[in-house]
Amino acid sequence: MSKIFFEQIYNHPSIKKEDYKTLMDSHTKVEFSKNELILNEGKTSNEYYLIENGLFRSYVIDFNGNEITTNFFGSNQILIEVASLFLRIPSKENIQALSDGTVWKIDFITFQELFNSIAGFTQWGRTWMSNQLFISKQRSIHMLTQSATDRYLALIDEQPQIIKQVPLKYIASYLGITDTSLSRIRKEISLNT
Repeated sequence: MSKIFFEQIYNHPSIKKEDYKTLMDSHTKVEFSKNELILNEGKTSNEYYLIENGLFRSYVIDFNGNEITTNFFGSNQILIEVASLFLRIPSKENIQALSDGTVWKIDFITFQELFNSIAGFTQWGRTWMSNQLFISKQRSIHMLTQSATDRYLALIDEQPQIIKQVPLKYIASYLGITDTSLSRIRKEISLNT
């Protein structure tokens, strides 16, 4: 993998050019197959992944036994279960490959060593975590204040690959609606365009 890939993901002005080589060398290439479970509920996450290509989702099982998609992850994103990894607790989520994919894995211990030895990486980590908190808060607010149609249209704008590649049942559960409601919304949108 090229240095540019790591520079794009770990983009922060405080990281020195020479530190990117150390960051690259700390990751291991891993291939996942479609439908492969990467993390199971109840297991503690010991690594995170930089996605070179592929599509992934995280999901929980609700009190009725239904799978509810909590997030999607695609190329040039970080595939992570933050609470389990950093709090060292069993995961409440499952992570699954929705397609074949290539990722770059870094384990928790190596991450900690880099976090404590590369000042710019520490700054990047804090910035990334703050951004993820903001994204999570915005998603919570949108679930309460936007219509299902508006949430679907936002998903089309922000992550069009999901609409093209992910089964509708996963998209519907992510949007907090039924498959039938999603089909109706899609039909209404296609009639209006």
